[in-house]
Amino acid sequence: MSTAKIPIQIPNAPAPVGPYSQAILIDRQLYVSGQIPLNPQTGQLETTTIEQATTRVLQNIEALLKEAGFSKDNVVKVSIFMKNLEEFQAMNTIYANFFSGVAPARETVQVSRLPLDVNIEISCIAYK
Repeated sequence: MSTAKIPIQIPNAPAPVGPYSQAILIDRQLYVSGQIPLNPQTGQLETTTIEQATTRVLQNIEALLKEAGFSKDNVVKVSIFMKNLEEFQAMNTIYANFFSGVAPARETVQVSRLPLDVNIEISCIAYK
């Protein structure tokens, strides 16, 4: 038996910068592609500080979750990619305020480069 993959594409999250969907809904699981700190209204990157960038990325993720009928409380797994782990504490403060209650499973890794040379990218999986 095959289950349909439903692409989630919305104007309130950045358009993909490659051949992928913003998110895929399959049954009761939502797979959100890596989001970068791109403001979907202005098309501008918000990377002045890691706090600003993290806030924008989490806002983009929240918009995709909402469109698919999920909330941040449904997020079970998060992957964070950062160019500079010395900014980990500042990022983590913003992240902790976003995910109150039971925190999702997570990994955070430092990478040498991200799309559009941003300083952070976050993807997640949600379930309900």
